Formats: sequence, C-alpha cells, structure tokens
Amino acid sequence: MLLGGVSAYFEEVYSGIVVQAVSLSIAILAVMLLVYGTGIIKATENFKIGVVAATGGVCLVYLADIVLSLFGIRVPFIHESGLVGIGFSVVVVVIAALNLILDFDFVEQGVQQRAPQVHGSGMGASGLLVTLIWMYLEILRLMAKLSGNSRE
Repeated sequence: MLLGGVSAYFEEVYSGIVVQAVSLSIAILAVMLLVYGTGIIKATENFKIGVVAATGGVCLVYLADIVLSLFGIRVPFIHESGLVGIGFSVVVVVIAALNLILDFDFVEQGVQQRAPQVHGSGMGASGLLVTLIWMYLEILRLMAKLSGNSRE
C-alpha cells in the first residue's frame, strides 16, 4: 500500500512517470540477470565487499539526511534537480542495480548448497524484492529530478 501511495503521488505530480519507472526497473532487472547469467559480472568477494560498502555509504548519507532534517538542516544538492542531485541519484540507481547481482548470487548459492526451500527461497525472494523496490523508488526520484522541477 505504501508503494502504491508513493507511486500515485509521483504519477499525480509527474504524469506518466510511474510506467516509465516500472519499465526501466524491469529492463534493468533483465539486463542484470543476463550479465550475471552469462558470467559477464561475477559476484567475487571483492565485488561483494565493494557493493556492500557502497550500499552502506548510501545508507549513511540517507540516515544523516533524516537526522539532520529533524533539526531543520537539509543536506545540500542531493534532493535538487541540479547536476549533483542527478549524479547522486544515478550513482544510487547503479548501486541498487549492482545489489541485484548479490541477490542472484545468494539465490544461486542457496540452490548449490541445497538450502531448505522454506528458508532459502523466502530469504532470496525477500532480498530480491527489497532491492527491486529500492531501485524502483530511486528511479522514480531520478526521473522526477530529470523533469527539472523536483518537489520531493
């Protein structure tokens, strides 16, 4: 329901944005599945460390933004539709897309280790779903910024 509400808000403010964001999310999912499945991108230990560190960095930026906003302080540039704000959103979308590789690897490792279906498939599906929702929301934000009149 929350995702539907957010989508309805963005659709009201930026007509047509939701269909574009969903389409782009599906396309990124398909491309990342293709590059993982063909071995173009492998989930090596260094890759995993890098993606987790980048994800943690994004988390810290958002956490700092939330805490500072409680005191009336706004982190400059990241919410604006300028070059820095758009660049930040592109980086976050790329990090979210790279997290899909970690999700695919987690599922594959579970299958190879014959993890119990109830535990393994539920964890893999949950991780993939969370990543897809995060990526979709970041794509919505990016597209709103690209429209030039970001009001988020």
